[in-house]
Amino acid sequence: MMQFFRETNIDFLSVRKYAMAVSLALILIGIGSLLVKGGPQYGIDFLGGTEIHVQFQSVLPTAKVREALSQLGYGNAEIKQFGSTSDFLIRVQQEHSQGSQVSDNIVAALHKAFPDNALTLRSVESVGPKIGQELRSAAFWAIAVSLALLLLYISIRFEFIFAVGAVVALFHDVLITLGFFSLLNLEISLAVIAAFLTLVGYSLNDTIVVFDRIRENTKLHRRENLDIKRIINLSINQTISRTILTSLTTFIVVVVLYIFGGEVIHNFAFCMVLGIIVGTYSSVYIAAPLVVEWYEKHKVEQVKRRPVAVR
Repeated sequence: MMQFFRETNIDFLSVRKYAMAVSLALILIGIGSLLVKGGPQYGIDFLGGTEIHVQFQSVLPTAKVREALSQLGYGNAEIKQFGSTSDFLIRVQQEHSQGSQVSDNIVAALHKAFPDNALTLRSVESVGPKIGQELRSAAFWAIAVSLALLLLYISIRFEFIFAVGAVVALFHDVLITLGFFSLLNLEISLAVIAAFLTLVGYSLNDTIVVFDRIRENTKLHRRENLDIKRIINLSINQTISRTILTSLTTFIVVVVLYIFGGEVIHNFAFCMVLGIIVGTYSSVYIAAPLVVEWYEKHKVEQVKRRPVAVR
């Protein structure tokens, strides 16, 4: 089996408190951004509205397109170049959304404003406000139920504290990734929700590999009476090569998707790129260290409950 490192002896847990502090800071910054901006920036899928992809024959400034739409009453529409300087993605939110009528009005206005620049309507996508609300609710419950089932599964397979560590790490991954989306003003679409759910499974896979090795080492080194910190450090070192190899190969693929995949899957690929980095990091510095913290605290509490000897 290919390995990047052989017989490493890195003390990963020695910096666990610093790692947790950095993670907490990133989570708080992300939550602060979400609060200031009134929540995530949802796309048409969740807010409801109409998305139109048009292509002009020659290059056209975005400001000119906005000026033409402003005369039609769509001055607040989201307009961005899509793929090339002659392709535009126009998004009209739910308060203006009337399906095909909106697209017909916009295409007619653009034809009138730019008669010498041939226009092609490439696609139209409309989502009603009620459907958008239902999709938001479904996305929330999909993530919540998946995390609850994972908590149950890991509790049965390992110990409850291992399940808590794994689920906290998953929340950590989702919150940090969501925070970056808020800070960078990136939209949350159905494709991005799919990326979040993919990352939940991907991050959990790394965590389970480490937990499995911890369980094996607990049995193998039972007679040596190693403490939990040494067992977990040993387990992480034994699995680090596999973790780097799998993460790196997946990372290369999603980076290629991000660079060459085009605007349609841009946010999806970005979510995957960021999530792989954060998920790999949390498997080593969040999930396992939480188990160590619980064990150490548990031992302290046991000492405190011991009766004081009377002399």
